[in-house]
Amino acid sequence: MMRQELRLSGSGGQGLILAGIILAEAALHDGKNVVQSQSYGPEARGGASKAEVIISDEIINYPKVNKCDILLCLTKKAYDKYIDSLKPGGMLILDSTVTDRPERDDIKIYSIPILETASKEIGKPMVANIIALGSIYELTKIVNKESLEKAVLNRVPQGTEELNKKALEEGFNLILKHEESTYGEVC
Repeated sequence: MMRQELRLSGSGGQGLILAGIILAEAALHDGKNVVQSQSYGPEARGGASKAEVIISDEIINYPKVNKCDILLCLTKKAYDKYIDSLKPGGMLILDSTVTDRPERDDIKIYSIPILETASKEIGKPMVANIIALGSIYELTKIVNKESLEKAVLNRVPQGTEELNKKALEEGFNLILKHEESTYGEVC
């Protein structure tokens, strides 16, 4: 039986709510049971933001994530707030700007330049969420690649499809290119 609980966290305006919706939709395309929820601080843009996704082969009785299997943190504030919610055996995916590391040897930690790639490689910081999804996919294979691509194209604003396809590809490549280097290395 497969059940994965994910928490995507960062600051408002980074598109993590949309990323959670896209991931949930991709899992639906795969025929999985899915629950997706979100919350953000009263500041909205710039405040803390999180999206939660539960993907399961079985019926999901409780729709909230208590302890997550996969935690994405794009900001230090998100890391500080949610690091204690990561299960033993879980996966922590940090943007490379978050330099803190937990004193835990029971999790896998990946440091990936998601925000830098959005700004420098693509020139659009707003696609960091799609780059993050590509990286999550390559690290976990949690959904079908085709399902993820379909969900991205279905959910992004009209006219931005090519930009977002490129961002998703960059996310895949961040992991594939750097599997043997510092980005893909378990810290």
